[in-house]
Amino acid sequence: MTYNGTWKVDRNDNYEKFMEQMGINVIKRKVAAHDNLKITIEQTGDKFHVKESSNFRNLELDFTLGVTFEYSLADGTEVSGSWNMEGDMLKGIFTRKDNGKQLTTTRIVQGNELIQSYNYDGVDAKRIFKKV
Repeated sequence: MTYNGTWKVDRNDNYEKFMEQMGINVIKRKVAAHDNLKITIEQTGDKFHVKESSNFRNLELDFTLGVTFEYSLADGTEVSGSWNMEGDMLKGIFTRKDNGKQLTTTRIVQGNELIQSYNYDGVDAKRIFKKV
């Protein structure tokens, strides 16, 4: 599957502004901007197993496309939502539990890069990962 493998963050685009819009305090934003995030994705059909490891936290997550689940972002923000495939793109639509606002995340593989894009409350950002 296209997403299978280990991906290490290479660069960010507008990520700090996005985190600020999310309400993440300045100290956490500075740490998160240099978190050395590594994501390992294992896809089997419509089921995904994701391992995230960073300077900030480590976690493992299982989800099935189209099935709503609960998730806690690295800053502790609680969300509920699901991932779906739209062509070659994974699209996640999540609702924050604290304020009801929507967070949209997409993942797409282009060459040896995984591009993870975010939209929250009018602010867009990207994190670009290289396959390791």
